[in-house]
Amino acid sequence: MKTYLDCVPCFLRQSLEAARNVTDDGRIHEQILRDVLRMTAALDLDRPPPFAGQAIHRRLRELTGVADPYAAVKRVSNRTAMDVLPGLRAAVERAPDPLRAAATYAVAANAIDMAIQAGLSAAEIRAALEAGAHEPLCGDWGAFRAAAAAATDILYLADNAGEIAIDRLFVEQLSPERVTVAVRGGVVLNDATLADAREVGMDAEVEVIDNGSDAPGTILEDCRATFRERFRRADLVVAKGQGNFETLSAVDASIFFFFKVKCPVISRHVGLPVGSHALLRGSANDREGEARR
Repeated sequence: MKTYLDCVPCFLRQSLEAARNVTDDGRIHEQILRDVLRMTAALDLDRPPPFAGQAIHRRLRELTGVADPYAAVKRVSNRTAMDVLPGLRAAVERAPDPLRAAATYAVAANAIDMAIQAGLSAAEIRAALEAGAHEPLCGDWGAFRAAAAAATDILYLADNAGEIAIDRLFVEQLSPERVTVAVRGGVVLNDATLADAREVGMDAEVEVIDNGSDAPGTILEDCRATFRERFRRADLVVAKGQGNFETLSAVDASIFFFFKVKCPVISRHVGLPVGSHALLRGSANDREGEARR
């Protein structure tokens, strides 16, 4: 999808929140805002928003000298998610449709997103998981179930730290022996990296790879060649989060997107209210409003 004009204020908000999360130095806060204003003036609106997000967070790391500005909040997210994981696993096993229950929890965990709300506390993460467990999946579940049943090689694109722990439930139901999980190749926001995958034990479940990119999405041309080949040969891609939807929704591949609709721009684009749990099938035509309740 393209970048909309309404994305620009969000870039400014996100950059200021991120800077304040890293440092109390007002000079850096001012500098990052001025830099982002210059970036947005030259923005290619035909590119997805994660292109701008990548540039903003690279600049933030450069200005502050902090290699991983969200390291502390990622640790809290991972610990909190691991604390609740056994109870959620038990609920999945009791559910009439364990695969769907696991998918629902995985989408609920997509609320752990510092691009939308900086500094989520452990209590807020627990509340988001509890509330999200009762949200319906908006999309063609039957089509996904059929695709998952037929697949022998599934590539699962993770999104955020903390969330990746809950993704284990979905991976377990998809059958770990046919799943490879991919994470970001460099730090950006609170997106999951190899370190996060190891911290929550995902690497003990399945093969975990990184995509070689520090974009908050999956920009294929920015990913390493080995990841692109792995993406190409998968017969099913499960893509978590808005960033992966924004960057891959026009890619011609067998992709299903699972994410929480978090902003009015995405809401209008996919035809679902803010807060909805979206299950969308990928299309080379980047169809808008294709979701069905």
